[in-house]
Amino acid sequence: MATLNVSSVLVVLFLTCWAVMATKGNDQIIKENNCESKMGLPCVLEAFTSIFNTGSISNKCCGELVVLGKVCHSALVKRTLENPLFKDLNPATIIAKSIQTWNNCLALIDSPSPST
Repeated sequence: MATLNVSSVLVVLFLTCWAVMATKGNDQIIKENNCESKMGLPCVLEAFTSIFNTGSISNKCCGELVVLGKVCHSALVKRTLENPLFKDLNPATIIAKSIQTWNNCLALIDSPSPST
């Protein structure tokens, strides 16, 4: 029985340490890549709305999102999900919408402009 309790404590300790490291990892990525200053506020709000609510993102903001980069985009979304204000959201749904927004913007930016 004592072995079970020790094992349980070790698992909880491991998970707690992992959660703290994951949080530090996102913050560190955001800081090292200067992520919070790469997009203008209007585009941040558009991207946020398209991922965490219902909305679309303009071509201009897609351009800013792609310049922001996938690493920053992912770290910012994951850090937002860590905020207690968003605890009721389904992380899998938000990550899926985040990937969809990224892929849509990347395809839009990479596609050739129609000739005039």
